[in-house]
Amino acid sequence: MAKGTRWRDSQVRLFATFAIIMLVAVLLLGLVLALSYRTEAERRGLAQGVSEGVLMAQTAIGPLLDGRPLSQGLDPSETAAMRRLVRTATQSGHVLRLRLRDLAGNVIFSNDGSGLHQPANSDNRDEIRGAANGVVVARLTRLNADNAHGPLGPSAVEIYLALVAGSPGHRVGILEVYLPYTPIRHDVAAGINGLYRNLAFGLGALYVLLFAISYTVGRKLRRQVKINAYIAEHDALTNLPNRMLFHRLVEAALLRGKRDSHPTMIAIIDLDRFKEINDTLGHHNGDRLLRALSDNMISHLNDTDALARLGGDEFGVLLSNVAEPERVLLQLRGVIEDEINIGDLPLSLEASIGYVIAPEQGTNVDELLQLADVAMYSAKAQHLGVVRYDPSQNHYDASNLALVAELRQAIDSDQLVLHYQPKITIVTGRIDAVEALVRWQHPTQGLLYPDRFIPLAEQTDLIDKLTEWVVHRALEDLTRFGPGAEALTVAVNVSARNLGRAGFADKVVKAIEAAGVAPVRLFVEVTETTLMTDPIRAASVLHELDGAGVRISIDDFGSGQTSLRYLSTLPIHELKIDRSFITDMLEHPSHAAIVHSIVELGHNLGFMVVGEGVETQEVLANLASTGCDIAQGYLFTRPMPAEQLAPWLSHYNPTLLA
Repeated sequence: MAKGTRWRDSQVRLFATFAIIMLVAVLLLGLVLALSYRTEAERRGLAQGVSEGVLMAQTAIGPLLDGRPLSQGLDPSETAAMRRLVRTATQSGHVLRLRLRDLAGNVIFSNDGSGLHQPANSDNRDEIRGAANGVVVARLTRLNADNAHGPLGPSAVEIYLALVAGSPGHRVGILEVYLPYTPIRHDVAAGINGLYRNLAFGLGALYVLLFAISYTVGRKLRRQVKINAYIAEHDALTNLPNRMLFHRLVEAALLRGKRDSHPTMIAIIDLDRFKEINDTLGHHNGDRLLRALSDNMISHLNDTDALARLGGDEFGVLLSNVAEPERVLLQLRGVIEDEINIGDLPLSLEASIGYVIAPEQGTNVDELLQLADVAMYSAKAQHLGVVRYDPSQNHYDASNLALVAELRQAIDSDQLVLHYQPKITIVTGRIDAVEALVRWQHPTQGLLYPDRFIPLAEQTDLIDKLTEWVVHRALEDLTRFGPGAEALTVAVNVSARNLGRAGFADKVVKAIEAAGVAPVRLFVEVTETTLMTDPIRAASVLHELDGAGVRISIDDFGSGQTSLRYLSTLPIHELKIDRSFITDMLEHPSHAAIVHSIVELGHNLGFMVVGEGVETQEVLANLASTGCDIAQGYLFTRPMPAEQLAPWLSHYNPTLLA
């Protein structure tokens, strides 16, 4: 049987069961009320009124509410539904007045506008308190009896009861309803036969009304459930399966492959240079390009294959029973490279693709996706286009995982240390700044340099804790460097993950305040790559830091892809030329030209310019000839612990630059 047919049959059975249960409940209610009317008319009138009020609350009003406390008010759709319900009930004479109150007694909805924006009066305060505690309260009254200036209305049963809504059900407010008492009294006087007829007619009408309301609400809910289920499993931009659905599709394909003894291929596709298109042409054109690429790739896949958007510019591909997976992936890469017209502009991209084959390289979905991701990054690093996973590509071994666990302990037990490297002002020879470089004094492996543990920390939230420690320690050390270092500034490095945290700037400011130093004595160094990871978020955080007085330095400048337009919008104070251009600028005239261009660019934009990697007097002299402001490197000194810096500064001889 088809899935859609099973769905419709189950819904028919559900509503048939609901209708029978409701009909039986209404008929039983009628029988109970008819028997009770044989004696005390007033008590039974109240009982009938209470029963109708409870039924109305549970089957007509409760389902219209979404479970929020009524103190938050009704949304427009709930208000409209309530008005339709009450209009039908009042026109048929079944209800004289209906109010919804919050649990404090304030009127949130009133069909005739009475009681709105007025606190509960002393006459009904006890009833409201009882209803809020789950007690159904009812009494005989006259409509408008609570209005001393208005005419009294007809006799009524005044009912207060708690409204239950949401899943699981909980009290969200109070229903106050006035039911006409005169028909009830006439029913008693007319005798049991007339009562049965009138009651059957009234309850039948109520049943039809409630069933119609329930059916309408149920149909809308079923439609919304289908929509929500689709949204939860598909990418809103491309309508492709998202990561969650792709995970399930891979699981199902692996089971089929195991049953039929055929291989399954999983690939990760990452678009190269897509950020440039977003930054240059805007995100709306980037979105148009992604939709067009998705359509083109789907058209080149079989019905048994799957394409998913995993996020950003990353896609997942599932190929079942493929004899030549690399040929298919190369075709997909060719599709991506084909020109696509966005407006009047022809655009094309390149892609890096990594793939694995199951069961040969594993059977666990998460592990296979991780290995495909490793292969994709290998393809990107080596510019190979399509790469199958090989264990030699994977640097995430067990020893690294253990090192991450040890690093957390190292931060808490103060095993980390900071070494400082001076930054020399070329014209004067003065030392006005140092850069803080973190080291790890490992108990068994000795002194570890940052390239051993920083990349691991950046893959986890541990980088936040590590950077926070570096900032605090560097600022504390500023106060310990002794005489002559009162104006010394310190630079610390931060990662893309740090800039992605909403509270990062606030934490830096609090660290400055705790150390009691001026904010201008702190430089935050970020690389071009860090800036381009999330340009909008990075710019926001840097502006926050600049507003607090912290100065910003762009590290490794020239090695990334920062656009000049983006660079000009940032609150930058310093550019640090990438050391790869400095160290061999004497041997490579092209590098010397790049250094000269960066110095000129930095000065034109009002930045100080730093040359890193200065190791010889010849390089220093050449760097000085370009007009570079600051030099840093082994020519002056290697990075040293904080306790060695103060003595070194006291013996430093500026004539070294002569």
